[in-house]
Amino acid sequence: MVMLVAAAVCPHPPLIVPEVAAGAAVELDGLRAACGEAIARLDAARPDLLAVVGGGPASREYPAGGVGSLRPYGVDVTVSLGDPPADAPALPLSLTVGAWLLHRVGWSGPARAYAVGSGSPVKDCVRLGAHLAGLAGRVALLVLGDGSARRDDSSPGWPHAQAVAFDDTVARALAEADAGALERLDAALAEELMAAGRAAWQVLAGAARDAGLRGDLLAYHAPYGVAYFVAAWT
Repeated sequence: MVMLVAAAVCPHPPLIVPEVAAGAAVELDGLRAACGEAIARLDAARPDLLAVVGGGPASREYPAGGVGSLRPYGVDVTVSLGDPPADAPALPLSLTVGAWLLHRVGWSGPARAYAVGSGSPVKDCVRLGAHLAGLAGRVALLVLGDGSARRDDSSPGWPHAQAVAFDDTVARALAEADAGALERLDAALAEELMAAGRAAWQVLAGAARDAGLRGDLLAYHAPYGVAYFVAAWT
């Protein structure tokens, strides 16, 4: 029998890496701790395979690992998934942060990385999730995604009247392990709200169908005008 046995949802702001945040690193200590807890629950589920899923410019798999760098954000931090070859492809930001989070907790199990294009149709995201859930007998997902970046005057984008309500919907879905609610997120609205996690969350929705998981929302904050969620589904 193949099934999804656990999932962790984490954000992927570069500032979650202390070297990037520098003097402001302490501001996200709680978020880092919540991510560590969510990933610890993945480990406790004893998966045969961990699939790391995050948004990217295009959908693709990194079967032989990949290497991510935070040099574009001013620090010489490089991380990898697995033992990549010398010509390993570069990971997008979401998967780079995912690899950093896994290294931070000492993850040593098998992991494969998947980028999902930010504009991918809902049905394609759901189909990918169902595919990932069937890759091994016990599959876990680490899903990287940020919420709206148009919440208030501190946000990167101009404030949008629907941003907070959208994020609240995501938070409820993650708290309740409601795959259907994630699948019903409006892709066009998510793009308008600069919600980078939409496609990855809908991959989770496809993977979690009929899995019978329970949700626990460990964090929901917007310290810089962008919604960050941490959740564990077990």
